[in-house]
Amino acid sequence: MARSPEEAGARDPLQPGPERPASQGAERKAFLLRLSPEVFEELRGWAGQEMRSLNGHIEYLLRRAVEERKRGGKRPGA
Repeated sequence: MARSPEEAGARDPLQPGPERPASQGAERKAFLLRLSPEVFEELRGWAGQEMRSLNGHIEYLLRRAVEERKRGGKRPGA
């Protein structure tokens, strides 16, 4: 017997979760990001290990970098 998405542990992608804090809501800014094939494959593999979409993982990494910078963390190369 098939289980409903809720019973299977699926969540609504528009609801807050590990990749989408409530503060972001549904508003997003889309833009093109060019990556080398090597970086793309590394990020895709990493995202898969973390059970995130590639887009969600890139956003997660960028959010962490922004928060670290706000806390006074050193910038790479500084």
